[in-house]
Amino acid sequence: MKQLILRALCLSTALTLSNLNAADTANNNSQFGNLLNNFVPANQGNGAEAEENDQPAAASDNPAPATGAENGLPAGNEPALPPGSVAELPGLPPLPAPPANTSPMVSLNQPLSSTVTVAQMGQPQGVLLTGGQLQSGITFTLPGDEVITNARLNLSLKVSSALAARNTSLQLMMNGQPLGTLPLSASDKESEDYQLDIPAAMVVSNNNLSFKINDADQLLCERDSEDQYQVTILPTTTLSLEGQQLNIGTSLSNFPRPFLDPLRMNSSSVAMAFGENIQPGEVSAAAILASWLGIQADYRGITFPVLRGQLPEKNGVVFGHPGEVISSLTLPETSVPLVKIVDNPDNPVYKLLLVVGKDDLQLRQAATRLLQPMKVDSAQLEVGQQTLPLRKPYDAPRWINTERPVRLSELLRQDQNLTANGIWHDALRVNFRAAPDLFLWDGDTLPLQLNYRFPSENWIDEDNSVLNVTLNGTFLRNLTVNKLGLLENIWHRLGGDARQEKYTLKLDPYLIYGDNQLQLYFNIKPKANAPCSVLTNNNIKSRIEEDSSIDLSHTRHFAMLPNLSYFVGASFPFSRLADYSQTVLMLPEKPANAEISALLNMAGRSGNATGVALAYNNVVFGVPGGGAMRERLENSDVLAVSTLGQTAFNESILAASPYEVHGHTLGVKVQGTLEKLRSWLTGDWSRQSLDADRYLSSNEDWRGFVSYRSPWNGSRLVVMTIATDDDQLNRLSNDLTLQRINAGIRGDTAIITDETGVRSFRVGAQFPSGQMPWYMMVVWYANQHSVLMALVALLCSTLVGLSTYVLLKRHSWRRLHPPKSSRSSGEKKE
Repeated sequence: MKQLILRALCLSTALTLSNLNAADTANNNSQFGNLLNNFVPANQGNGAEAEENDQPAAASDNPAPATGAENGLPAGNEPALPPGSVAELPGLPPLPAPPANTSPMVSLNQPLSSTVTVAQMGQPQGVLLTGGQLQSGITFTLPGDEVITNARLNLSLKVSSALAARNTSLQLMMNGQPLGTLPLSASDKESEDYQLDIPAAMVVSNNNLSFKINDADQLLCERDSEDQYQVTILPTTTLSLEGQQLNIGTSLSNFPRPFLDPLRMNSSSVAMAFGENIQPGEVSAAAILASWLGIQADYRGITFPVLRGQLPEKNGVVFGHPGEVISSLTLPETSVPLVKIVDNPDNPVYKLLLVVGKDDLQLRQAATRLLQPMKVDSAQLEVGQQTLPLRKPYDAPRWINTERPVRLSELLRQDQNLTANGIWHDALRVNFRAAPDLFLWDGDTLPLQLNYRFPSENWIDEDNSVLNVTLNGTFLRNLTVNKLGLLENIWHRLGGDARQEKYTLKLDPYLIYGDNQLQLYFNIKPKANAPCSVLTNNNIKSRIEEDSSIDLSHTRHFAMLPNLSYFVGASFPFSRLADYSQTVLMLPEKPANAEISALLNMAGRSGNATGVALAYNNVVFGVPGGGAMRERLENSDVLAVSTLGQTAFNESILAASPYEVHGHTLGVKVQGTLEKLRSWLTGDWSRQSLDADRYLSSNEDWRGFVSYRSPWNGSRLVVMTIATDDDQLNRLSNDLTLQRINAGIRGDTAIITDETGVRSFRVGAQFPSGQMPWYMMVVWYANQHSVLMALVALLCSTLVGLSTYVLLKRHSWRRLHPPKSSRSSGEKKE
């Protein structure tokens, strides 16, 4: 009996301790409870099935402890022996070992850390508080499957000396709740840095971080405060976050999450895994999916590291054939195309998307199905026949329509409008993309019709208030409130309506790029005697009317190729048919992971530029010598990726180009005498072959692009992404996120180094490409080749002059030496 009582006391002690641990765990995880519950329904699409599979599994992992009363033992709140005392009691048999838990442990979360800059939050120039706009904010989002446990704001400020002299402070707020106040002081340094801890409970999926100068109301009444009092929140300001990555299950309805979350502000990375023996069809399927993910990533950017024979450490996509073994994962057996999401064997919090097909066609079918909405709540889907219509030239949905005038309201996002509230506001921004080969004759312009309205308050200085119009950073014009002119001014002073409210700007074609931003800012000036109260009046509205438009319908698609600026800006000319139905993606016979990754990164950039997935791309390994692919090559543009280590492939593809390969060195061929003469006659005097060759030979490590006329079809183009090694090739994706690099790429040769950035050259001949009637081509050719036309005109005039001289000489001789028969007949008549 004593032994039974002692056993009961020991068991009661153990149960009490376990209850205390469970309570601590519950308290620590209480802040995650609601978020975890939000993701549970994603796996409960089948109702009863979810209850059968999920709930019992959770119960079996954490069985409820039996109470002492239920087992006929003393209650757990009775006095218990201290830990370790059981072993010291003589004659007490050991307690039985607890039953082993055979259920697998499912991880619910994973630690994570990330950093978001103000530039990534959509403010590449930072946030400027000045003049009457002494309060501003930034909106940023975080993925819904992340729970933040620690947040820190690393704030970098630049304060004007006049504002620092006022001994004022900056108030920070997060989602309407105060974070703290910072004193504003001047410094000789470029910036003042502060660190501020943010309560984790304040950070949610959609956030607003706002800044306000505390005595802003007093500064508003100072008329010259705009130039004196300034605070800049620099774009290098960062928000450092730590938290937990939640397990959202394996339902396909979540796709593209967790691989890509549209709420993520910084760039994403989606690993692409293949088997050891990779095939062109697998890369082609990966390019389809990569281009679609590039569309979803939009301006944030995305990269695709490639793995072969191993699984990603986190989320990733696996391409392969039924039954294929990739590391610890065996792909499911299937006779039809299949997509499936499974837990990553190395960490169940992360997921793997399996794209499975028994041949290249099935792999492409499975990848194509992922381009459409996933309305299934299961983890896998068997894919039927997928057919997408072929795209037409220049029909990319993200490119502005060139067949009719386009309203500015059509170019806005859903969260945008063309109305500005108050005096102090941000500029109205209209972003649009255009085909880079738009052509107009010299002197022709593009009409931008602006219909606008200023507020009609009597305290507004209508003579000095203007609508500032800027395109791609280039100032266009200040549009006035009232019409200009002597008669209009007199009419306005007599009380007549002289409001302008409508104006047509003439845009030069060179102002339109592949990616454009039109900025419209209502610069409203109050009168000198305007009361301070009206300066904070946000009830007034300035707006651009919805029927304002830009008209590109008079342009033609025509350009001189090669031009690498078209490629880095809009993936042109491959994006002319945005689904790449007339493009061949070429890799070496045995491509390295870095080369495949670079090709997928280019596919993602193309999808982002056009809004169309590369559903009809074709991938080949090596230069085809014949067959169907050779015929396809003769009717397509070519986008190739290689490194200098792929000597055989480089020699083959560059054989008929201006470039040459010597081992692991790329050079530029020397122009022959005949080619130099032809270049001189055609007015092509700006080639830099020697400069480019010297630059290539003087750099050990570099990456970049070369482009030249296709040797398989003279009207087609080859663009080759090339680097000295895999490491340099991997850096190219980050290079193309930098504005200065993109702006510096032009011509047909662009070389990027860590030391000097980008250097561009033109080493080969250009050729015309596009849509132009033959009679206009004659005019264009004469305009482009003035020297040759002058020589032809000189030759023609010389021939005509010589012919005329001969004819006149003969006529003169005949006049001076008439025939004798004519003379004798004339004498007889006399």
